[in-house]
Amino acid sequence: MSIGEYLRKRVRIIPWLVVGGLAMTLITCRTCLTSFHYFSSVSALTISSWMLMWFGTEYLCEYLDERIKWTTHPVQRVIVGFVVILLYTVIAIYLLTTTAQWVFDINIGSVTETIFIGIGITLVITVLLTSRSFLFNWRQTAIDAEKFKRESTLAKFESLRNQVNPHFLFNSFNVLTNLVYEDQDKAAKFIKQLSDVYRYLLDMRDKEIVTLAEEKRFLASYLFLQQIRFGDKLKLTLTLDGSEGMIPPLVLQMLVENAIKHNEISEEHPLSINIYTDGKFIVVENDIRKKNIITESSPGVGLDNICKRYKFLTDENVEIIENEKFKVKLPIIATTI
Repeated sequence: MSIGEYLRKRVRIIPWLVVGGLAMTLITCRTCLTSFHYFSSVSALTISSWMLMWFGTEYLCEYLDERIKWTTHPVQRVIVGFVVILLYTVIAIYLLTTTAQWVFDINIGSVTETIFIGIGITLVITVLLTSRSFLFNWRQTAIDAEKFKRESTLAKFESLRNQVNPHFLFNSFNVLTNLVYEDQDKAAKFIKQLSDVYRYLLDMRDKEIVTLAEEKRFLASYLFLQQIRFGDKLKLTLTLDGSEGMIPPLVLQMLVENAIKHNEISEEHPLSINIYTDGKFIVVENDIRKKNIITESSPGVGLDNICKRYKFLTDENVEIIENEKFKVKLPIIATTI
């Protein structure tokens, strides 16, 4: 915020500062009662001091609030704020009183004493403004935390509601029906992997993050089911060996599901999905060959939901890149979270 914009938003307080300056002049300057010229000069100096102290202190408080957050560095904010405002007060009062003496020939007595009075006034203003700033930031933090909590709860509800995707369940039973007659050993393994998928869904319903090892085991079971369903029309590559860290549950499965749902899968145009690590990110990458008609209804838990979940958990952002391939980069969350 520029100084001009700042002052335009504070016009309403100027009359109160003028009244305060006039009252202080009448209380502290007895000579002013007998000389209107002297009263005018001293009043101008006092009002200027009040405006300098109030607006200067408030502007510095707001500037420091943007640079040093109360919620993350409260002690540093108090110390830096005190030092900066103290230096500002000393310099401002010294320049103002010296100018008044040289230009207007106003005898205000000891400059040092005036500076100490100014510091006292500034400290009172600083306490008021700092308390207001702290309470405002605390209130905003509480509102943001409640908002994130509400969004997280909604995301969990939507995720749980759609975990047992009827289309996925229907397709799995269709595949299983054919396997029972064609290959009983593979059908038994299919049932085992399907049970692992739904056991994981139940186990993870109350967790915000899980280890990569847990998510990888679940994803392997899910990919096995999809591979049986689509055969050579779906080419899946999972390379997460040696990776450590945490990740929100089901995000990889959601991205794979979205890729299958939105892209053509056929013998002429098989769909390739690659999942691998790239530094501190897990990358889910797939070909782009969009369907003209999406036969399955949207599960409601897509990229926007994944981005919001990450925003709740970490400062790292999800990266979405679309060029020759569609690529989503998911930050790996440190195990200290």
